[in-house]
Amino acid sequence: VTVILLSMTVCFIGHRNVDNPEELVPRIHEITRRLISCGADTFLFGSKSQFDKICLNTITDLKQDFPSLKRIYIRAEYPVIDSNYQAYLLQFYEETYFPENLEKAGRSIYIQRNQVMIDKSDICVFYYNSSYAPPQKAQGKKALTPCNHIKSGTAMAYAYAKQKNKQIINLYEESRG
Repeated sequence: VTVILLSMTVCFIGHRNVDNPEELVPRIHEITRRLISCGADTFLFGSKSQFDKICLNTITDLKQDFPSLKRIYIRAEYPVIDSNYQAYLLQFYEETYFPENLEKAGRSIYIQRNQVMIDKSDICVFYYNSSYAPPQKAQGKKALTPCNHIKSGTAMAYAYAKQKNKQIINLYEESRG
């Protein structure tokens, strides 16, 4: 009997803040254990969100039972890093890199980084609330104005993953029943 082990890549993308993280943590453990049992062995991370931190901590915990898991940090900052910063990052990840096509991304760098993560993944695990709107921003010397017309980065990433026909697990929706 020949056993073929499939290798799958999973990315995590979510809002900066999560509701009820104490309820989300066991759900992420359950989902990632199930994904690992189906062949997931490489996990891609961005930064800047509470969801990213929770997922990184989960995969780090699971490495005790599954030491071959790879955590990869896809940087959206610092195209070139010195050996000290690289050594620091490699305390938490097995690999880190800055996608070369992001060099001239400007303000859309995080959007494009998320697209790179989605493109490289078989499964995308999101924490995406479709009714979330980015916080109000000051417009120069004007008063705060609502940003209802602006989509969140997570919303744009979610739409991109759907457009690319990626398998999506949305933990926000699942937590709402």
